[in-house]
Amino acid sequence: MMSKPQKWQVGVVLGIGAAALALNLASCVSIPKGATAVRPFNKDKYLGKWYEIARFDFKFEKNLDQVTANYSMNNDGSIRVQNRGYNFVKKEWKESIGKAKFVKDPETARLKVSFFGPFYAGYNIIAIDPDYKYALIAGNNLKYLWLLSREKTMPNDIKSAYLQQAESLGYDVNKLVWTKQN
Repeated sequence: MMSKPQKWQVGVVLGIGAAALALNLASCVSIPKGATAVRPFNKDKYLGKWYEIARFDFKFEKNLDQVTANYSMNNDGSIRVQNRGYNFVKKEWKESIGKAKFVKDPETARLKVSFFGPFYAGYNIIAIDPDYKYALIAGNNLKYLWLLSREKTMPNDIKSAYLQQAESLGYDVNKLVWTKQN
């Protein structure tokens, strides 16, 4: 006859299960179906300042203009991510610091980015010009998309090509928020 488990035993089992689930979620990053990350990728050419041209709006970027992302190397080999934007409603600057790591190898532009401890999201560079001046970034799924430029604007031909690529993957580009850069 089996004895009834003690409360502490149930707590340990539940704790281990929760930790395993959190670890699985923290390391689970994906790329939208049909999308391919840029390969070969040169991280050194990608580092530096980028201006956000457009994005799908979400909670952390709500009401932000003049959004920039600055990428630099951390001592541990990860990439420091500094996102900055001006909240035009609250009339104040907002900044978030995170880190990015390559999902597989540094030759493939699939990264995972974290601003909140062990929780990562996909950051997939799915298009970039040869001079690393313009980029199209996909998140884990069709809810996250960014157009980035080294300048405060993006040429119409590149913008059109990136929008067509995003649409072909299933993105509704009519939902893009076009970032004002002063």
